[in-house]
This record gives sequence, structure tokens and C-alpha cells, in this order.
Amino acid sequence: MFSKILTTKSTEGFSDRIKRLREEIRSADAVVIGAGAGLSASAGLTYGGKRFETYFADFNRKYGITDMYAGGFYPYATLEEYWAWWSRHILVNRYDCPVGKPYADLLALVQNKDYFVLTTNVDHQFQRAGFDKQHLFYTQGDYGLWQCSKSCHNKTYDNEEAVRQMYIRQTDMRIPSELIPKCPICGAPMTMNLRCDDTFVQDEGWYAAANRYASFLRHHGEAHILFLELGVGMNTPGIIKYPFWRMTAANAKAVYACVNLHECFCPAELAKRSVCIDGDIGKVICAVGT
Repeated sequence: MFSKILTTKSTEGFSDRIKRLREEIRSADAVVIGAGAGLSASAGLTYGGKRFETYFADFNRKYGITDMYAGGFYPYATLEEYWAWWSRHILVNRYDCPVGKPYADLLALVQNKDYFVLTTNVDHQFQRAGFDKQHLFYTQGDYGLWQCSKSCHNKTYDNEEAVRQMYIRQTDMRIPSELIPKCPICGAPMTMNLRCDDTFVQDEGWYAAANRYASFLRHHGEAHILFLELGVGMNTPGIIKYPFWRMTAANAKAVYACVNLHECFCPAELAKRSVCIDGDIGKVICAVGT
């Protein structure tokens, strides 16, 4: 559909692009937000550096793990170690972290609009910031949910109480064996409900959200839609970025906006109906709201 030519060029200055994005949000019949990891990074939920050292210095010393992302894929020798890592990771990235200002500022921008959020983020920041759950589809899972590691059934389980017990009772980077979660159906170990292979469980809530998103798009199919992409990289462009490009191209009234730090572009064919802003997402959202 598109040529291989991507563009970041614009005849508009930064302040003009801010004004244009503000006007697009104001005038749009509907806003579809596509959010990736860059939004949470802008909110301070970074996975490396000082924040990693604050919570995982002991894992760094023992295992050589250098960031939270890598720690989630480390081949721990025991489930006691695996859940010591994950309980801590879940706690600091899902339950005991502040709501990021960019999320609160974004809600202020769209709360009176007809909006829907499609996100690959799994940290629950949208719901904690006050976004309507009925207008949210988190496609890649949720740190707050567990599933059977063998995906023997399509159900997920809330984990907050168990995670807090694991965190409180872990010593030397191990949890007590009796706290290892087991599937109530087949007895296999539980695992995170995160999409990393074909065992990912899409439960009833996942399908309900997918249907609401599809219904929203159908309802606004020929309207003035703003596809607002925030912090989406090229790891999984097929979930948000490419569909946003295709839907913008298919609807002459649609506008595509991309806000990202150092990774901001659009197809040349969409340049006249795009707003690309290379900058810190939180600062851009704040500027648009002022």
C-alpha cells in the first residue's frame, strides 16, 4: 500500500505542530490512541539505569542482569527464583508505582471526546489514571494477571494479594516454595499473562475489549478520526503503527499523529494528513494541553 519512503520532514515549526495537534484533538469526531512503551518511559517507568539499580541491584550482582526487560527472560534455575524476580517486578511496575503525569495529562485532553485506547503496555497505567475500562484494549496482557503456563484453559487470575506475599516473604532472591502459584485446573505452574509466545491466554475480557475496539472503528469508519500514536516503536509495528497508517489512508477525513522521541515518522503518502512531533511525549502532551 505504501512506498518505502518514510518522512520526518515538515514545513511547520515545533510550536506550529503543537497547535495543529491541539486543533486536531479539539475538532476530531473521535480519537483513537495507540500507546507503546515510550509513553510509560516518558512517565518515568523506565526499565534500566537508576530505577533498575534501586529495585534489582541484588539480581544484577548475582545474575548479571542489567535491566528489567532482560530480567523477565532470564532462565532462572528454580521457580522460587523466578517468582522472586517477577513478584518484585510486578509490584514496582504495576501496583506500587505512581500514576505517570503524561497519562493524567492525556486523559485531560480526551476525557470529553469520543475516544478509544489501544495499547501494548501492560502496566495498567491507563486504568489507574482514570481512563474508562470500556474504552481500553490492552492487547499484550497485564502484569496484574496470571495464567496457566500450559494454557490449559482460557482464564486469567488477579495476582495482587499473592504478589505482595511473595515480595514480603522472599529472602536471598527466592520465595518460599509454598507460595509458587499452581494452575487450579491442571496443577501446572502459573505464569505471567504476557504475550511472548503462542501460549498467551486471551480470556473473555480480552475478546470483549477486542470486540469493543472493532465496534468503535466501525461506528466511526468515515468520520474525522484522529489516530494518535504515542511512543510506539518498531518492535511490534503490526499492532498499532501499520494499522493506523492503513486506516488513515482508507479514510480521507482521518489524520495520523505520531509523537515519539527520536523515532517519529510517517509514510510519504500520508505526510499532508499527518502531524509528527519528535520530542518527549510527556512534554508534548503538556504543551498541547496548555
